[in-house]
Amino acid sequence: MQRVAKIATVATLCLGFTWTPAARPGWPEPDAAAIHKFEDEGLQHSRVMEILGYLTDVYGARLTNSPNLREAAGYAMKTLSSWGVSNVHEEPWGPFGRGWSNDLIEANEMAPRHFPLIAYAKPWTPGTDGVITAEVMYARIEKDADFEAFRGNLKDKFVMTAPLRAVEAHFEAQAHRYTDQELADLLSPSPEHPPVDVAARERLFEQRQFNLKLLKFLTEQGAAAWLEPSTHDGGTVTVMDGGPRDPKEPMVLPRVAVAVEQYNRIARTLLKNIPVTLRINIASRFYDDNLDSFNIIGEIPGTDKENEVVMLGAHFDSWDSGTGATDNGAGSAVMMEAMRILKASGLKMRRTVRLALWTGEEEGLLGSRAYVKQHFADRQTMQLKPEDAQLDGYFNVDNGTGKIRGIYLQGNDALIPIFGAWMDPLKSMGMTTLSIRGTGGTDHVSFDEVGLPGFQFIQDPIEYETRTHHTNMDVYDRLQEADLKQMAVIVASFVYMTANAEQELPRKPLPKQPK
Repeated sequence: MQRVAKIATVATLCLGFTWTPAARPGWPEPDAAAIHKFEDEGLQHSRVMEILGYLTDVYGARLTNSPNLREAAGYAMKTLSSWGVSNVHEEPWGPFGRGWSNDLIEANEMAPRHFPLIAYAKPWTPGTDGVITAEVMYARIEKDADFEAFRGNLKDKFVMTAPLRAVEAHFEAQAHRYTDQELADLLSPSPEHPPVDVAARERLFEQRQFNLKLLKFLTEQGAAAWLEPSTHDGGTVTVMDGGPRDPKEPMVLPRVAVAVEQYNRIARTLLKNIPVTLRINIASRFYDDNLDSFNIIGEIPGTDKENEVVMLGAHFDSWDSGTGATDNGAGSAVMMEAMRILKASGLKMRRTVRLALWTGEEEGLLGSRAYVKQHFADRQTMQLKPEDAQLDGYFNVDNGTGKIRGIYLQGNDALIPIFGAWMDPLKSMGMTTLSIRGTGGTDHVSFDEVGLPGFQFIQDPIEYETRTHHTNMDVYDRLQEADLKQMAVIVASFVYMTANAEQELPRKPLPKQPK
């Protein structure tokens, strides 16, 4: 999932709305017998942790276009087909760019004292072509005027440019579940956002441009590698991309994300005028044979409304340092498990249910946006495709391992009595909240931004932002099994009721064409 601010949706809604359990005319009431079947299958015979064991422990990180991702996709498609899911296939989109993998990273301080570094190569940056033993240069380059002071002095050096950062103690637990009050707060529309801080936005843009200039300078100066401190602490290292995906763009130097405590130790030693020597060996590979990527698609055909479609999905790709467990192996496994539950129940669904596991989400919702553009609408022109009228709704999971507590309505208040009734028998499982608010940063946005009903479930945060999001700690052991089982049952229930409704879900007015 991408890190973005929540989106406030302008809507007229009383604070603390209520609803009755009965759905509106034309909409099915909650099917207690079906939900009971889903609960029995999903809680007593779950396969969700088995799926996650393969996606994370066996196949590892699933960077878009990497060999890991392609092998994990083969496993997912084979598994879906074995359950009787139909039309399981890869649907190409692109171009995305080259693939990348890291085969080895060894990083140690050798002098003045030996210790191993907690360090990770940044995706789409090259290796070191073998072991490099060299001194570290602490080059504080924070503005254009600083470049000249270091020109000609960085060749074959490991370079650090970021200042030391204070590491504060954690006096509160990093894991968190929503309180009743926090869920109640989500019932009201978001408070109005303050005016856009144009100056802050310009500073951010200028910083990004400066970082590109700094990257180019360090590369041209022949530095051995660029060492960068993690934004997390406690041995948790945030690792995202560091180089271009386009094979036509110039290669940059190796970039290494380092645990902040170790970065600080090296910097403090250098500030005492004591030389520091590191030994680093990075083996990374690029893959240029296929610059397109793909989404994974599978279906359960409908009965009398088979040309209409209910979609559920999650992004399949991840960053590279952990194993993509909470972001977003959890969502992918939950959606696969929801499909298994629906098939295992033997219950008929009037509409076709279509699963999509997206790639390229971490780089900008690329896979889901490509799919929406091909099948439904072009968000730049707002020209609708014939399939647009056939999509009933899309349900997404991408907020970590925490149980479902509700759903964001994306400003569509016509859904309050419908989803409210469907949610009523699920309250005992912890789903209690319909929020009129919109939320951003993941693949439901690709649907919502062209006027299609696209929804992200509200989930307990657990350790998502504090520990696992885009870090080396996004691993199997941070998953919450009971929560994942609950999620799969709730997703299956909502998809089932949507697929069997007489009408399609109500839509918001079509968005205007972007200027």
